[in-house]
Amino acid sequence: MASSLRYDGKVAVVTGGSKGIGRGIVKVFVQNGAKVVFCARGADAGKALEAELNASGPGSCRFVSCDISKEDDIKRLISVTVEHFGQIDCLVNNAGWHPPHKPTDETTAEEFKDLLNLNLISYFLASKFALPYLRQTQGNIINVSSLVATIGQKHAAPYVATKGAIISMTKAMAVDESRYNVRVNCMSPGNVMTPLWEELAGQTPDALATIKEGENAQLLGRMGTEEESGLMALFLAADATFCTGIDLLLSGGAELNYGFKSQVP
Repeated sequence: MASSLRYDGKVAVVTGGSKGIGRGIVKVFVQNGAKVVFCARGADAGKALEAELNASGPGSCRFVSCDISKEDDIKRLISVTVEHFGQIDCLVNNAGWHPPHKPTDETTAEEFKDLLNLNLISYFLASKFALPYLRQTQGNIINVSSLVATIGQKHAAPYVATKGAIISMTKAMAVDESRYNVRVNCMSPGNVMTPLWEELAGQTPDALATIKEGENAQLLGRMGTEEESGLMALFLAADATFCTGIDLLLSGGAELNYGFKSQVP
């Protein structure tokens, strides 16, 4: 009898997998039979999630402490995965950061460069090191971008730039890797309730009002969930076998319908 698990026995690497969208992806993959290696800088959250998911199965996971702004850490993440599981079927580039909102003229070049390294170059390097193994399995890469790469965002030019570059890089890699039957796709979440979203809301004068605004920004009248993020990644990895180079929005329709936007001086 065929397994009903949608990614049974596959090996996936997820960066930034201990919380938020990454946590949702790790959970859904493990629930569908995958062997997942995930990384983050915070060891406590990573080890707790590892223990929780290995106890429930049916897949399994392994946490690796890793700073994805460092090339050697990324290289070690990939090598540890291959040492333990012998293959890689899917790489999910998810780790990144949204800095506090700040106008362009108050942002330094160093801040922009650091964000590029964290949000974009880490995706490039993880892909570079994983591709030799993905080519062997005819696997796939999923890059997590953001809805704001398409619609823009106030006082976040460097962040929006990194996310826009991720979409463009996805398309370029899809072209290059098609000869090896490796698919490269992108998913762009809008407002998904994560610890980072709560943290950013907490920096505003009224966190509850900010969260309500976030909920009201979607046609569906709510934010997305970590699980829904995981299900979209699973779709791209397991089901979307004729899709490469696409950017799939996970937005609840936030980008649709005109609204009041004029800036009163």
